[in-house]
Order: sequence, then structure tokens, then C-alpha cells
Amino acid sequence: MKGFINLLVGIGPLGVFLVALIDGVGVPIPGGVDFLLVLLAAKSPDQAFLFATVTIIGSLIGGMGLFYAARKGGETYLAKYTSDGRGLTLKHWFLEYGLLTVFIPALVVIPMPLKVSEICAGALGVRPMPFFLTLLAARVPRYFGLAYLGAKLGEEGAWPWVKAHGWHMGAFSIALFAVLYLMILVVHNRRKSAAS
Repeated sequence: MKGFINLLVGIGPLGVFLVALIDGVGVPIPGGVDFLLVLLAAKSPDQAFLFATVTIIGSLIGGMGLFYAARKGGETYLAKYTSDGRGLTLKHWFLEYGLLTVFIPALVVIPMPLKVSEICAGALGVRPMPFFLTLLAARVPRYFGLAYLGAKLGEEGAWPWVKAHGWHMGAFSIALFAVLYLMILVVHNRRKSAAS
């Protein structure tokens, strides 16, 4: 694994782009994109924002690829991933909370399920632009934030900082989810009142 990481570091922006793309289409690379981005930003702080930009592009291309694959496969594709257990629970969450189930896991560094929500978005007919903008709005602060940490704190300082603030990020994600959900409810209720 160390040799593979060294290879990716050696090819710089292309390496992190490929890892982000692969992760985006649903091949699990737990922490791989984040780790590689921080590592590259720590090694070349002057290129940190370039690394963040190509990571965002790779992640968006991969995520849209998964979205369109689910869209094409429709309910059959969705049934394969959400027939029981955790997948079924995540499908119910998506039906209840919509694109918030994509935004929050795509934003926070702590591991949260994202792929099933992306599959639900595609298979259940969410329009491509709102999905893309949701993913973009989450990935920009996440990857620019990690690149900044890597550039400023280095590899040895960035990960301890992320681990030390894991509870804060968890609390932030719950609070953000609640605020966004309440905003959606207010807008929904106003539209409903206006239509009556």
C-alpha cells in the first residue's frame, strides 16, 4: 500500500484526481482521498489549492457518473442496494430528507454513508443540476479546507487536528442538518400556503 501511495504522490495532481474519481463512482477508498490530498498539500503547500481543485473535479465527475448509472438503471439498480438492512434505512432517509442526505456526508470528513444517497438521487429522478450543485457545495469547503490544513499544519499536524475535532465536526454536521431541514420545511410550507 505504501508503494501505491508513493506512486500517487509522485504523479501529484493526476494521482489525487484519479483517487477522487474512483471514490466518486462508488469504489470504496475509506479516507483515501482526504489522506492523499492532505499529504500532497503538506509536501507542496504552494500547490495546495491546485490539488483541492483537481480533487473536487474528480469527485464531481465520479459522483455524476454514479448518479447517471443509477438514473439509467432506475428502480432495479436501487433495489439492488436498498432491499434490506442499512441500505433500506438510507433509502428511507433519502425519501424523508432528500439531498440533505447527499450534502452532509459529502461535506464532513468523518465517515458517513454517501453512495446509497447518490444512487437514490439518480434512481428516484432527482434533476441533475440540483444534485450537481449539492455535491459541489459540499466538496468545495471540504477539499479546500483539507488542502489548507495540509499546507499550514503539514501531514503530522493536520490529521491529529482532524481527529481531535471529530466530535466538533459531528456536532456541526447534526446542527447543520437540523438547520437546513428546518429551512426546507419553512420553504415547503410557504409554497403550500401560497398554492392554497
